Amino acid sequence: MTVKRIVANIGPVRPSEAMAFYGDILGMEIVMDHGWIVTFAGAGSSRPEVSFAEEGGSGTPVPDLSIEVDDLDAVLGALSAAGIPIEYGPVSERWGVRRLYVRDPFGRLVNILAHADTRD
Repeated sequence: MTVKRIVANIGPVRPSEAMAFYGDILGMEIVMDHGWIVTFAGAGSSRPEVSFAEEGGSGTPVPDLSIEVDDLDAVLGALSAAGIPIEYGPVSERWGVRRLYVRDPFGRLVNILAHADTRD
């Protein structure tokens, strides 16, 4: 299993309000916009990302972090073996990801996901 990216999520906010600062001033590009969540990415090889959301999708709370992996089933197995409870999912969402929510050791809500096209 490989972590492909980590995105900080800021919410609950109105995503449209982020454009003036993150888009216009910092020059970040919108790489995803579902209305309830907008993700901005910077330029360059590392493409840093940050998301602003009203909710976490499907009526869930906004997670503190989203971590994209290449094998969600491997993560699910490791979480189960460690006795870490799943707070949401795993579920295949209509926007093309399969995901689950867990709490990290510090109580932060973490959205762990794999895009449908990368799922084995």
